[in-house]
Amino acid sequence: MPPAPQRRDHIDAVAGSIVIGLTMLWGVQQVAVKLGAAGGLSPFQQAALRSIGAATCIALWVAVREGRSGARDLFCLGAARWPALLLATLFAVEFLCLFPGVQRTTASRGVIFLYTAPFFTTLGTHFLVPAERMGWRQFAGLLIAFGGVGIAFAEGLARGGGNLFGDLLCLAGGMVWGATTVLVKANAALMRTPPAKLLFVQLAGSAPILVAAVLLRGETLLPNAAIPAAWAALFYQTVIVAFLSYLAWFNLVVRYPGGKLSGFTFLAPLFGILAGHFFLAEPLSIALFLGLAAIAIGLRLVNTRTQQRTPS
Repeated sequence: MPPAPQRRDHIDAVAGSIVIGLTMLWGVQQVAVKLGAAGGLSPFQQAALRSIGAATCIALWVAVREGRSGARDLFCLGAARWPALLLATLFAVEFLCLFPGVQRTTASRGVIFLYTAPFFTTLGTHFLVPAERMGWRQFAGLLIAFGGVGIAFAEGLARGGGNLFGDLLCLAGGMVWGATTVLVKANAALMRTPPAKLLFVQLAGSAPILVAAVLLRGETLLPNAAIPAAWAALFYQTVIVAFLSYLAWFNLVVRYPGGKLSGFTFLAPLFGILAGHFFLAEPLSIALFLGLAAIAIGLRLVNTRTQQRTPS
């Protein structure tokens, strides 16, 4: 058995550079969803193929590192079986909301609403995890973050740059993402499950649900009309984000303070706004940045603890 990684009490330059790079990858993902949809891959097809592809990559990676026994262990959940099934279902619902939402609204707005997830995590753990009750500062942070969401909604309605239904779907995606984290924190069996296995469970378990959603819409899982750019966007989402970046994140989480790492994740919406502007010519506005700043400040006050889920 390999030795446990050495824990560090601060974020050094190497870790800081890596996590900034990861937040950049996560912010650009919403742009990739829109590019994939424009190239012939529907949001539901992208979500299903992403889960199938990333779960396969993780299984192969574990098999190379740990042999067949390690790969088989990915499917051995024991007492965590039923909570893991619920976790996978929530993961599927998250992307059934998020990907169609991003298609309807702008990538910039989609990433902002998605990254309200810590807001819902903090609220849920307050009621379900006694060790994580909020104080007055946390409640103040929630109010500030909620105000930021209101600013972002108002900006879209005033400028016509977004789509109300799309915004709500992305917000619902963030809400469900938060619920998955609450589920992990509130369930002892899931808390004892290694993070990489949790990631595999979510990806592999969500795949049948997402494939069913594709078929129910009358679509095929592998469309013939998709252009190469769409497949490149899917490769980015699947291999770069859902596989490589999440494994890198887990590697950081076991070595560095989770609370300090989580503070960097608020850079992802900023990179998402910039990516939407540069790749899709989406407009930049002061109001949108004000909403983002309020959300980041508020969530920084309430969410400085380790997250068991990775960003989407």
